Amino acid sequence: MLIYPRIDPVALQIGPLAIHWYGLTYLAAFGLFLFLGRCRLKYPPYASLAGPGAWSRKDVEDLLFLGVLGVVVGGRLGYCLFYKPDYYLGHPLEVLALWQGGMAFHGGLLGVIAAMLWFARTRRRPLLQVADFVAPGVPTGLAAGRAGNFINGELWGRLANPDLPWGMVFAHSGSMQPRHPSQLYQFLLEGVLLFVLLWCYARRERRPGQVAAAFVTGYGVLRFVAEYFREPDSFLGLLWLNMSMGQWLCLPMIAGGAGLWLWAQRRR
Repeated sequence: MLIYPRIDPVALQIGPLAIHWYGLTYLAAFGLFLFLGRCRLKYPPYASLAGPGAWSRKDVEDLLFLGVLGVVVGGRLGYCLFYKPDYYLGHPLEVLALWQGGMAFHGGLLGVIAAMLWFARTRRRPLLQVADFVAPGVPTGLAAGRAGNFINGELWGRLANPDLPWGMVFAHSGSMQPRHPSQLYQFLLEGVLLFVLLWCYARRERRPGQVAAAFVTGYGVLRFVAEYFREPDSFLGLLWLNMSMGQWLCLPMIAGGAGLWLWAQRRR
């Protein structure tokens, strides 16, 4: 079995200024989205649009800015409402304490949807066209975030079979037994694998909404599977049917994504 190496969360210290690895992973996520967004402009249907409906690099940059706001605000509010509603209702000012940690992907997704709605409305573009543009650039950001989770030694996995070759001991988890390095599982599943599948799927022109639907469904399925190896939050544990909060939040994503894909397929 392996021992978690206890990586210093501070990547660079210059006097009182500390640059954390987790912050660098966020920068990497935003940089990758900018790069992939510019690449998306070369593929249909965006490459064939002209006139007022044409997409430009400025659109990609504006989407990134709005997306960052959506991720931060939605991710924080989602964590407070989905995971610790009673605590934050009693301590509302601590919702603003981002430095204490606590972000939820599903809340961040809702924040990004709000950002896309704003962009589509102000630029007079179809919402599904905007969503299809954004979707393939999201998994690399998720991969960067999971890399940050591993560096921080947080969100470790459930206890693993001692014979598992890559079982890892996270000493700060309070147990010296090997665990699944679930951060790396999610890095590979929700990040790398989902990106490859989605990018290949999106290279051909699809019906409006189908690329976004493929992302929502694919993420929901892969996250649901990964949750079986991730340690549930200590303050929640497993819920009904022995499923975690993350799994319950994935079910409407899977159903909604599949419904959107079928609706788009049947739509004229």
